[in-house]
Amino acid sequence: MPAGVCGCCGPLRPRYKRLVDNIFPEDPKDGLVKSDMEKLTFYAVSAPEKLDRIGAYLAERLTRDVVRHRYGYVVIAMEALDQLLMACHSQSIKPFVESFLHMVAKLLESREPDLQVLGTNSFVKFANIEEDTPSYHRRYDFFVSQFSAMCHSTHEDFETRNRIRVAGIKGLQGVVRKTVNDELQAIIWEPQHMDKLIPSMLFNMQDNEDSERAGEENPASLAESCFRELLGRAAYGNMNNAVRPVLVHLDNHHLWDPNDFAVSCFRIIMYSIQAQHSHHVIQQVLSHLDTHSKNTPRVRAGIVQVLLETVAIAAKGSIGPTVLEVFNTLLKHLRMSVDFELGEGSRRNSASSLSSTRTKESEERIVQNAIIQTIGFFGGNLPDYQRAEVMMFIMGKVPVYGTPCHTLDTVKIGHQGTKRIQMMLLSSLIMVTSGFKCKTMCAGLPASFLEPLCSISLMEDSELRQLVLEILHNIIDRHDNRAKLRGIRIIPNVAALKIKREKMSKQDVGFMKKHGQQLYRHIYLGCKEEDNVQKNFELLFTALALFTIELANEEVVIDLMRLSLALQEMALTNEENTPMFIRCGIMALVAAYLNFLSQMIANPSFCQHVSKVIELRNIEATYLLPEHVFREKLPESLDRDDTGLYFQTADLAEALTLPGYNVERLSIPYIPQVTDEDRLPRRKSLVDTISLQVDILSHSLPDDSHLAEEITFETLKKAIDTTGLEEQERERRRQVMEKFQKAPFEEIAAHCESKANMLHDRLAQIFELTIRPPPSPSGTVTVTSGHAQYHSVPVYEMKFPDLCVY
Repeated sequence: MPAGVCGCCGPLRPRYKRLVDNIFPEDPKDGLVKSDMEKLTFYAVSAPEKLDRIGAYLAERLTRDVVRHRYGYVVIAMEALDQLLMACHSQSIKPFVESFLHMVAKLLESREPDLQVLGTNSFVKFANIEEDTPSYHRRYDFFVSQFSAMCHSTHEDFETRNRIRVAGIKGLQGVVRKTVNDELQAIIWEPQHMDKLIPSMLFNMQDNEDSERAGEENPASLAESCFRELLGRAAYGNMNNAVRPVLVHLDNHHLWDPNDFAVSCFRIIMYSIQAQHSHHVIQQVLSHLDTHSKNTPRVRAGIVQVLLETVAIAAKGSIGPTVLEVFNTLLKHLRMSVDFELGEGSRRNSASSLSSTRTKESEERIVQNAIIQTIGFFGGNLPDYQRAEVMMFIMGKVPVYGTPCHTLDTVKIGHQGTKRIQMMLLSSLIMVTSGFKCKTMCAGLPASFLEPLCSISLMEDSELRQLVLEILHNIIDRHDNRAKLRGIRIIPNVAALKIKREKMSKQDVGFMKKHGQQLYRHIYLGCKEEDNVQKNFELLFTALALFTIELANEEVVIDLMRLSLALQEMALTNEENTPMFIRCGIMALVAAYLNFLSQMIANPSFCQHVSKVIELRNIEATYLLPEHVFREKLPESLDRDDTGLYFQTADLAEALTLPGYNVERLSIPYIPQVTDEDRLPRRKSLVDTISLQVDILSHSLPDDSHLAEEITFETLKKAIDTTGLEEQERERRRQVMEKFQKAPFEEIAAHCESKANMLHDRLAQIFELTIRPPPSPSGTVTVTSGHAQYHSVPVYEMKFPDLCVY
């Protein structure tokens, strides 16, 4: 009876269960029964409402088989699920997917590597299916966690470990593909998921044990491919969440020193993301650099080098609004590095050995060089209009003597630290200005940039002056002629150099009229510095030659000749007891430049006179030529009477007979303009600027006893007598008119400036006499007949400003 009942009730089982049972063979080694699988597929497509029940029943059988370790049937069940997923695309597939994901999760939870790989492969196939409608309730949190754990597998067997890691990476790739295009699944970009996804990929990229194996079987290459795909799909608002885990991973695994892996990671990031998102990455690295501002020098240097790679790629595309932010942050860390180097060095000198101090300094130098390289490279890749702004920004950070500098406090770091910062900032300016081609010199050298630059060129440091001259070369040389003019020498044939030049524009003519005297003055004063070396004279020669090529018309040529003759006269007279090496160097500089100038203007008589002097020097005074002055023994004095060895003003004026040249101006000796810098002693440190200015003003004021003029009878008589007053007035006006018509511009400017200085001094004296301290309730002291008396003013009688009363 029981057997009959069972036989009777067997056919009463639902059809979908019978179809599912039929796909499983008696021996799992035989695999899926294909004919019955086709029947099940046809049934599922014909009755999609049964899909959820089919999925639930398959999940029930798979769970039972996993528990009983019948892994052959597990494989058959997953194969059937995969085929049903690929065949069915309807609204009813949603509940079936839930059953499918539940079965995949069961496989991933298993400790068997084969089942984990099987579940991952099924999930990847599911991820490649495009669903018609989005899912509102489906979440992938478990899969992100499980696949990430598989990426960090530590299985004892190498091959098995690789299989599990590859499966984990493929699973994460499937999650990314399934979610990033679904607006309802934007939760995948949240930090709790990115903190698992990104480190899992980086861990496998870093742990490249099997580098010989290529393709999808190598975890490192597969992780890199997945990492690129993830970043390529990142939207504007998700960039920060994608980059931050990278920085955290590099911190946790101490990958900033050495930083090869960090650099490669950020190269991948910059080349994978969309170009308009590059500035997000730069901002993240800058913030990270601020976070590690007190870390070891090697870590900071590693971060800066990563920033350099990031900036180098971003500068070729869109860089966003972070240009000045990059420079501001880098300059801040440059200053901090100098503080650490000098401060730590002074503290360690008393506490530890000298070798450890030197090690600290050398490590900080690595940071500083990396920052300079980053500044220069970034600035050098910017368009010209942005590069001009960056040049002004950096120059505003350079501590310049006699001017306030609010961004870099030079008092705390002292003279040595200030000089270090100056040299590093000027070095970065050289890199920024390299290749800079300004259309007009007014745009390349505005007054706000030229004045502090020239101020630095007058400091008592030959290296600083060299850097300034190189910056000038980069800006002035718009036709790449500088390489042809390197080294100071007598050029036998200037035409062979094939120098490129264009006609001088009106804007450049106006620039030289406005700033020419300033440039001549700094060339003149820079030549007589006692610490000049051969490189200084070479750079000065190149500067004069570039002035001639880029900025010289007839008037400028005359001014440059006057400057050369003034330098020669300064070396001959030697009023300041200049060393003989400097005097002979100036002579050689003048000879080399006049030889170049004579061939540039192509005046035969001018060239003949210059060649005659040079030939005579070759015979009698080779130490006055650039080829010998830096190698030969120098004389004790220069013979001024031997006129054949020197360039004569009269001979040059006679030789220069071309139209357009006002040779009469050659007879007017060049006198450098007097500026405020000349009233400040440059031989002091920048720290003492304010005190020096106060001392100068206090010592320049005359005695009060000489302020009042003594009035006598003769004085009154002269004041009343008006005989001949009209004639004297007319004569004075005539002299003034003649002076302004015939005198050189420099003399007129110097005269007007002296009057302005006199007015300033008189006003200072008047203010000193008239301004008195306000009354005080504590009393003021007055001296009467040698006795001190105190006068107190009640508070209620005192008059306060309106802003002080309420």
